[in-house]
Amino acid sequence: MLRIEKAEITLGDFRLSADMDLIPGCKYAVIGPSGAGKSTLLSAMGGFVPLSTGRITWDGRDITDAAPGARPMTMLFQDNNLFPHLSVMQNVGLGINPHMRLTQVDRDRVAQALDRVGLAEHAQSRPGALSGGQQSRAALARVLVQARPLVLLDEPFAALGPALRNEMLDLVQDLVAETGAALIMVTHAPDDVRRIADEVIFVAGGVAEAPQPAAALMENPPPELLDYLG
Repeated sequence: MLRIEKAEITLGDFRLSADMDLIPGCKYAVIGPSGAGKSTLLSAMGGFVPLSTGRITWDGRDITDAAPGARPMTMLFQDNNLFPHLSVMQNVGLGINPHMRLTQVDRDRVAQALDRVGLAEHAQSRPGALSGGQQSRAALARVLVQARPLVLLDEPFAALGPALRNEMLDLVQDLVAETGAALIMVTHAPDDVRRIADEVIFVAGGVAEAPQPAAALMENPPPELLDYLG
């Protein structure tokens, strides 16, 4: 279990507080107004933004000051973070070894991940030769080979059309179900919440609220969430 205990994040005049538990195998949607701190919350979980106070623990082990690569999670950003000068296979291999020193077993893992996301025929292609959806699939393959118990998604499919976006959300659901990972996904789209989320983390007014059941919350939202949803 990932526990965020009485955490405060301070960036200049911006402040965000959070106190919550996140359990393996659960799918969380992080929603709220623009600028509320959704991406900041994920970045703090992933170790890219420090806490001012409080701590983060994983199964009782304090990881508050751990480097991103030493945490039990992987993060997929909005731009997919693919290196244009590397092949798709090399980009995915970075998820196993940042110096790309891969064993044959590692290469087999990469090939299996690419096959799983439907990119086996594009292993030697550069990202620039892929469509937006294929680039998202390559980034997901890199997440898959890391096999971490927590997957953080910061609106990685925001630029995709509705049909392709839903296809990618379904693929994400399948992948986390296969691995048993928890999914924590920032989104602006209520339809994403209804499609994928078990629980909702609502971020507004300087607070990331503890997770609440998604179906009940979306059917009967409190006033602040209703204002956001319109």
